[in-house]
Amino acid sequence: MLCEQCGERPATVHYTEIVQGNKNEFHMCEVCASQKGQAAYQALAGAFSVNQLLSGLLHFDSTVAPRSDAPAPRCEHCGLTFAQFVKIGQFGCEHCYETFTEQLGPLLKRVQSSDHHTGKIPKRRGGAMTLRRELNQLRKELQVSVMEERFEEAAQLRDRIRGLEQHLHVEKQQEE
Repeated sequence: MLCEQCGERPATVHYTEIVQGNKNEFHMCEVCASQKGQAAYQALAGAFSVNQLLSGLLHFDSTVAPRSDAPAPRCEHCGLTFAQFVKIGQFGCEHCYETFTEQLGPLLKRVQSSDHHTGKIPKRRGGAMTLRRELNQLRKELQVSVMEERFEEAAQLRDRIRGLEQHLHVEKQQEE
């Protein structure tokens, strides 16, 4: 799908705007989206800071703040401390996610009510992703069934998994 604005680059930014009950979908390239979005979002920049929001959440949540008697965790790769992360609102490198896992778990649960992503999947490209999610869930159920020696249920789950794997394989071939 090409950008609706310039018609030259692939549309990678997709958003839906609802104004007075009228729903409009927009599909733009990153360049056009940033140009169009600058004016709309610049007004919000002074009023709302993600860093301030994140910092505020971290300061008020005692389960996230490191204990004073424990040494403050520090990323071995970039040297960032958790206190610095709280202050600036962003990590120094990709290894920070692993370093601060214990502190991030409670924060994510508080902010998003879950510590794993369960967001919407775009209809135009989400078929395979939906199947993979379902396959993962069925595999977990299969493991539990086998551990609890419910072999008839396990056999049914195995068959469903095989069917979904075949369906996923066919869908991948169609995308290519």
